[in-house]
Amino acid sequence: MSERVIPLVDQRLKIRPAVVPSTPVAATGLLGDALGRPLRDLRISVTDRCNFRCNYCMPKSIFDKDYPYLPHNALLSFEEITRIARVFVAHGVQKIRLTGGEPLLRKNIEILIAQLAELCTVDGKPLDITLTTNGSLLERKARQLKEAGLKRVTVSLDGLDDAVFRAMNDVDFPVADVLRGIDAAHEAGLGPVKINMVVKRGTNDHEILPMARHFKGHGAVLRFIEYMDVGATNGWRMDEVLPSAEVVDRIHQALPLVQLDPSAPGETAERWGYADGSGEIGVISSVTQAFCRDCNRARLSTEGRLYLCLFATEGHDLKHLVRGGASDAELASAIAAIWQGRDDRYSELRASLPPDQGQGARRIEMSYIGG
Repeated sequence: MSERVIPLVDQRLKIRPAVVPSTPVAATGLLGDALGRPLRDLRISVTDRCNFRCNYCMPKSIFDKDYPYLPHNALLSFEEITRIARVFVAHGVQKIRLTGGEPLLRKNIEILIAQLAELCTVDGKPLDITLTTNGSLLERKARQLKEAGLKRVTVSLDGLDDAVFRAMNDVDFPVADVLRGIDAAHEAGLGPVKINMVVKRGTNDHEILPMARHFKGHGAVLRFIEYMDVGATNGWRMDEVLPSAEVVDRIHQALPLVQLDPSAPGETAERWGYADGSGEIGVISSVTQAFCRDCNRARLSTEGRLYLCLFATEGHDLKHLVRGGASDAELASAIAAIWQGRDDRYSELRASLPPDQGQGARRIEMSYIGG
């Protein structure tokens, strides 16, 4: 039996300073990276903590009671997050997604949502403000989130079988509580609710059809995500990846599907509708069908570090500028310089990379910067 070697490397220590360039870069709403990709989507992690211990994200063997989470004073305040977000919006961001960890663990997150909801895009439209959650606290918070200005929620749910779900979250949390949270979000108007299922071959792939049947006609959009090689602690192996094409085929054999057009430029999910018109599913194929060429997303960690890719190995420190007295114009110039130098396309290059033997730079953990 082969052993998995999971290196213990704290990627939060790998950081580059964000530098204000000598030549100012004005925010015009038309910022492009080195490959011509625009900046349109900002994902903000508001906490590095989570109350689940899913083995593909925050395995209990690593994230135990002694794990050194970030102290509160290291986190960006709501005012700091809003200020940074305002600068990103000036550069062209149209959508903000709040993530974690589990973002609903951040105390008074409704206040942050209300502050972000006051921002407008460069053409004067409201921002699309969304949030990704494991659903454990959603039932009690859905109404407050909507009233604060949240538009939609995405809920992570890896199966309907209670035993499978409890095993995957590894804290014995019941699936029924998440389902009630999904219903509460729908009733509060946080829709269409999206349901994200990470599919891991041999672990929960038998739940694909039950999930499809359950949410068909429900009004929610179920999305199947290929198990990805994020971070360094989930013990990822290619033979545990179930290609999205096989997911679609399994569903199509039982519930006929027709392919749909993308909903927006840079959309990560390939859309499929039920042939009888009773809803749709999506598949996110970062491993087998890379979508780097359309990626328009930046990620801001809970302590103010800017990451340019989900598979990044280091971040750029914006917090020292925010707390060091930099003006909004200087902050905008620094962000522009970072984005203009962006040429990340890890998923496209994955197949040509040598096998990871535990050497070299380690990718940042997904639990630290969100999905």
